[in-house]
Amino acid sequence: MPRQTRNDRTAQKACSAGIPDLLPTLAALLWLPQAALLAAAIAAVAVDASLAEIARFAALAAVLGSLRALIVWVGERASFRQAREAVSTLRNAAVLALASRSPLDATRTASGEAASMIAEQAESITPWLARFGPTRLKAVVIPLAIFLTILPLSWAAALVLLIALPVIPVFMALIGWRAQAASKAQLVEVGAMNAFLLDRLRGLATIRGLAAVDRVAERVEQEAQSLRARTMAVLRIAFMTSAVLELFAALGVAMVAVYVGFHLLGALGFGAWGGMLGLGQGMFILLLAPAFFEPMRELSAIWHDKAAGQAAHENLLRLAQEGRRLPDAGQSGPPAAAPVSATGPAVVVRNLDIGRTDHESPLAGGLNFSVNRGEHVALVGPSGVGKTTILSLIAGLATAPRGRIEVFGQELRPDTAMHLRAGMAWIGQNPHIFAGSLAANITLGRSGIGEDAVTRALAALLLDDVARARGNAAIGEGGAGLSGGEALRLALARIAVAPQAALILADEPTAHLDPVTAGEITDSLLELAQGRTLIVATHDPRLAARMDRSIRLAPLEGRAAA
Repeated sequence: MPRQTRNDRTAQKACSAGIPDLLPTLAALLWLPQAALLAAAIAAVAVDASLAEIARFAALAAVLGSLRALIVWVGERASFRQAREAVSTLRNAAVLALASRSPLDATRTASGEAASMIAEQAESITPWLARFGPTRLKAVVIPLAIFLTILPLSWAAALVLLIALPVIPVFMALIGWRAQAASKAQLVEVGAMNAFLLDRLRGLATIRGLAAVDRVAERVEQEAQSLRARTMAVLRIAFMTSAVLELFAALGVAMVAVYVGFHLLGALGFGAWGGMLGLGQGMFILLLAPAFFEPMRELSAIWHDKAAGQAAHENLLRLAQEGRRLPDAGQSGPPAAAPVSATGPAVVVRNLDIGRTDHESPLAGGLNFSVNRGEHVALVGPSGVGKTTILSLIAGLATAPRGRIEVFGQELRPDTAMHLRAGMAWIGQNPHIFAGSLAANITLGRSGIGEDAVTRALAALLLDDVARARGNAAIGEGGAGLSGGEALRLALARIAVAPQAALILADEPTAHLDPVTAGEITDSLLELAQGRTLIVATHDPRLAARMDRSIRLAPLEGRAAA
């Protein structure tokens, strides 16, 4: 079943009427006998009843009030817990979807926008799931129950309430449609703003170097003003919703109070069934009149929460939609290790056609080549021919449109990709360096890598001087504080502590480096690849010349040639 469908069912289950949703309605229904007891107590005071009789009515009303408070407390806690579980499920689904996306997926949501959806926007789903369902049920049941309770006492008072109530949901629905659209636009603006800020922060050094700080500041100001305008639009709609409700609710209660007051004074002799209302009956109707509109007041108060929650919910579902996935995405755990041949080539590519990420025509067709164990091979060719794509397919980061890939004698398939990938090492064009220590960037949280292994890796990659100079100082995000060559050495050190990686895939490891640094990185890479299979995609003729051989790729109709 697709993950999007599971998320929809989760939200629908959270919004459906369950025991937690029924409890607030039950507590509100207890107001009817409590109001009757209070009205009886007032009527008893008016006729000089005994203190014991008045105290009995008051005590019973107090018991019902305490019971109502307890039921409301239990219901709110249960609804909130249920809502948090539903939001956690949605968040997990979104995170799993992001984790299962292939690095070749060009449709992936920007990291800043995705972070805003998962961390910030998702919080607005909780009030919607926790409060809207119970309040909606109250808004349906309580007015009907109060109407049916008042009707046998006074058809006039019931008619006033019946006329005033329907106008409220009509106006709320009209305003609510606009509120949801405004909330959705605001959340889109928030996500875009976060993505914009994160992108500019990452490129702050480049912005300063190009003297574009003022221009970026102007753009940030424009984005902030746009977000402010959308936020104020949402708030205006929220206040309008409350104003409409309070207007009609106040008119309804006032009309009932005027009728009951003049009726008790004898000025209005109609409206009661065959007689005049007593003081207790009149007070009972007056106590129930505000409660008749109370659920609609609560519904109005959380109408904005509903609009914001639904918009955030849709964003999370969109984030959890499946794009271009890793071949082994969706597996619950690592598969059992399949038999791997101890002889034969390390990598075999047969009749491989490379497709673009946008599913356009293939870049190259009918690729056939093999790489022996321990062999060092360079993939060369013009830009855009598909060198990076071939490395990604061999690494199991995407599924080949057509053809077959074998790694150490085993076919690369969705059920074998995870196992085979555990024996590979990947160096991308721009290896990501996380904010943290050198050691943390080498181990990456992998178990079984001790301090001695990290120290040896730092020494082997000539980073021991850097480690001593930095001490315990953390590296900035994206490798801030390291040179380009040091960042690449740090990426190579990640491989040095992984002896099980028998196949190294390197994508343009010397790109954008000066000749001296490129030569040092080449030396370190070759030393690290001793006894291992190495496949390098490169434009660097000096790096290609130091490989055992080169495989030249030609565009479109061309074929690989050794």
